Amino acid sequence: MTDYANFRHRLDAALRTLDVKQVSKFLIAENQWDEGAPADPEFAMWMMIAGSQTMRDVHEQARQWLVSHGHEEEASAVLRRDKSMGGNKTKKSLQHQKSKKK
Repeated sequence: MTDYANFRHRLDAALRTLDVKQVSKFLIAENQWDEGAPADPEFAMWMMIAGSQTMRDVHEQARQWLVSHGHEEEASAVLRRDKSMGGNKTKKSLQHQKSKKK
């Protein structure tokens, strides 16, 4: 496993806890964040969840948190990008399979 893949796997594990303190602790230990930065670590955590390809099962929860905390524009931008990168492929594949059956 490459260094980045290893880091990403461990980051996703921390994000899956949905515990901002654990995520902050992990990122500070990895020299990605400094103590007290970012200014809004909970917002940063939910944005990372929304942007993670491997956490699609939690994207709706991330969207709800972001919207309820005044970050609708950011949520829409990240989650729309995610759908355009992967979500439409599934739809197109299903449509293609349906058209073959006709």
